[in-house]
Amino acid sequence: MLKRKIEKDIEKWIENSEKALLVYGVRQAGKTFIIRECLKRNECEYIEFNLINQPELVEILRDSTGIDDLILKLSLYSEKKIIPGKTIFFFDEIQRYKEIVTKIKFLVEDKRYRYILSGSLLGVEIINLKSAPVGYLQTLNMYPMDFEEFLQIFSVDETIINNLRNCFLTKTKVDEIIHNKIMEMFNIYLIIGGMPAAVERYRNTENIDDVMEEHRAIIEQYKLDFTQYEEDNRKLIITHIYELIPAELNEKNKRFMIADINKNLRYDRISDSFVWLWKSGVALGVFNTTEPTIPLMLNEKSALFKLFISDVGLLTTIYGKSCKLKIVNKESDINKGAVFENVVAQELHAHGYPLYYYNSKKLGEIDFIVEQSGKTLPIEVKSGKVYNKHSALNNLMNTKEYGIEEAFIFTNDNVKIEGKLNYLPIYMVMFLRDEPMEFADIRVGRYRI
Repeated sequence: MLKRKIEKDIEKWIENSEKALLVYGVRQAGKTFIIRECLKRNECEYIEFNLINQPELVEILRDSTGIDDLILKLSLYSEKKIIPGKTIFFFDEIQRYKEIVTKIKFLVEDKRYRYILSGSLLGVEIINLKSAPVGYLQTLNMYPMDFEEFLQIFSVDETIINNLRNCFLTKTKVDEIIHNKIMEMFNIYLIIGGMPAAVERYRNTENIDDVMEEHRAIIEQYKLDFTQYEEDNRKLIITHIYELIPAELNEKNKRFMIADINKNLRYDRISDSFVWLWKSGVALGVFNTTEPTIPLMLNEKSALFKLFISDVGLLTTIYGKSCKLKIVNKESDINKGAVFENVVAQELHAHGYPLYYYNSKKLGEIDFIVEQSGKTLPIEVKSGKVYNKHSALNNLMNTKEYGIEEAFIFTNDNVKIEGKLNYLPIYMVMFLRDEPMEFADIRVGRYRI
């Protein structure tokens, strides 16, 4: 069984939370499987309902006159006995009936049963799920497997992971044998990605054609979702935008150009379609910030953005089998720029960073820029052998008024430090986490914060 980091959070909820739990995220990330496994492992008494496979349950949830009425009707659809104080109700695919969230307060206040909800954030149907009554619902976002989770299929020892993490923290070179081996695994991650079904397929067959078959099925399911959850006048435009992403990423600046949809089209006319894609998790939006100063969102230009695919394995499948073969064979004629940037966007997103890039006519463009421990951290991604040419980054670092202390440049090579520039192996993006800030003892009048 593939282990996921989110399991710790789900098990913590099982142990001591009185709130309902909502696990959401992009389709095919493995939500249902992991929830089941956590419940089974902890020997929970649970009953699972699927609102897509059992559409009649939507009517029951909608029309029940009270909790007792609801429980009575649900008991007719369960082969298990419902036990007050023990039974956990697991409602899956709740995007079919988003109003279930508005009922959570009353279900939780009843205290006889506990509730887990799961659904894919696909479209406006459940974009506002997190606006549920405060104090009654805990939410967890589940992503495709990140690279650290992916390494388990190679049985990489925890000692190796800790060694790599220590090299990242101390900025020291990785043993060359270990570095080369992890880079091989990272290249495989680029072609397999983090969708659990595809990863499991690769682990069982080691056949790239089988993996691509899984990827194509996921992509077709996404497109089907576009037609199921969106208004008729937007279905085609969302599909068109999604299909354009790989080509847009192959352009020099990778910024999504609205004119490539229709040269007479304006962003404000179709902005909801882009919001739909990144709210669903199907695509990742990286937004332009005009100043590299904290907080980055104050200088965000929401109409200027790059779009990445939610999973790098899906992207390389779209590019085709020849692309995958060139990656694993380390062929020099392949431009991995789009693939490298996509995987970095994917990792940063999974680690909770809001995604931005910086662009200035005077200084140039930086691939990513994030807030790290209350400071600005520029990130460049270099897929080629010549990775020490970065005039825009040099310009930014030499601008004293910004006071940027360091920058990360992710490459194919080992760790190397040159002043404020940290050259790091691309796989070390798995260790990039925003560190909690320590607040001083601040007093306002008689009150301490």
